[in-house]
Amino acid sequence: MANCLVTGAAGFVGSHLCERLLADGHAVVGVDAFIPYYPRALKEENLAGFRDHPNFTFHELDLRADDLSPALAGVDAIFHLAAQAGLVRSWDQFDSYMTCNIQATQRLLEAAVAAGVGHFIHASTSSVYGRFATGDETSPLEPVSPYGITKLAGEHLCRAYAQKDGLPVTVARLYSVYGPRQRPDMGYNIFIRKILDEALITIDGDGTDSRSNTFVLDCVDGLVRIFQQPEKSVGETFNIGGGEEVDVNQVLAILAELTGKTPITTHGPKRPGDQRRTAADVTKARALLGYNPATTIRDGLRAQLEWQRAARYSEN
Repeated sequence: MANCLVTGAAGFVGSHLCERLLADGHAVVGVDAFIPYYPRALKEENLAGFRDHPNFTFHELDLRADDLSPALAGVDAIFHLAAQAGLVRSWDQFDSYMTCNIQATQRLLEAAVAAGVGHFIHASTSSVYGRFATGDETSPLEPVSPYGITKLAGEHLCRAYAQKDGLPVTVARLYSVYGPRQRPDMGYNIFIRKILDEALITIDGDGTDSRSNTFVLDCVDGLVRIFQQPEKSVGETFNIGGGEEVDVNQVLAILAELTGKTPITTHGPKRPGDQRRTAADVTKARALLGYNPATTIRDGLRAQLEWQRAARYSEN
């Protein structure tokens, strides 16, 4: 059994990761600041299923300012998932992205070195590649949004501390994660919500922007494989993504079939800094870690739809 710390533990991916680590028999220390990017109540719901687990401890901490040493005492591995996510707001809320994604990462790295943490797993994003994220991990890094720039800065900080202090670091670049508990500002959550409400969906551009979607449990499996195989993963960078690429129009067609409702759509301008196409090349993760994302987009969307329907039912 290892002692694992998960930052962003009350978030979308972080809560699923906590559940997986606990199910695998590990002790988990969860950290979250509940920064009001979306309602705290939703994050509290994410925690509800395991907050009372005997091997789970929770600390409400702001990585940018609070003393981190108590939470890191005795920790073997850190999964750093906490971040200010989403690219749209990064244009006009840059200070928040800078402090959450750069300053917080630097302070956590300092604390990890001081605590002698054995493995620091940093969750990055395909946005570091820029408008087209279709190659392997050696592809040029050309982010086109402040969000992507701050996440790339976080990667560079990790590598700097690895060189300076010998901190064992792995970078995982995540691709368009979806599924139950997806944040309410994310595309598939919005699509499902508006289809169920028979409300207007505004498609950014012509709907042909495509994504290599990653079901959340496949994403978690990739992170856990990195953790389980430090002899293969330390010092490396991995793309962690799904194997099925679809565009917005295809997603809406699948959701129409699953819900039995025809989406009401209109078109708006493209979002500044948005990616045109992502197609996760996971050759390296497959070869070194045995990573094999298996969830089809149809099955993943069905699971997210069922979760959102249940959430709507519980609200009513």
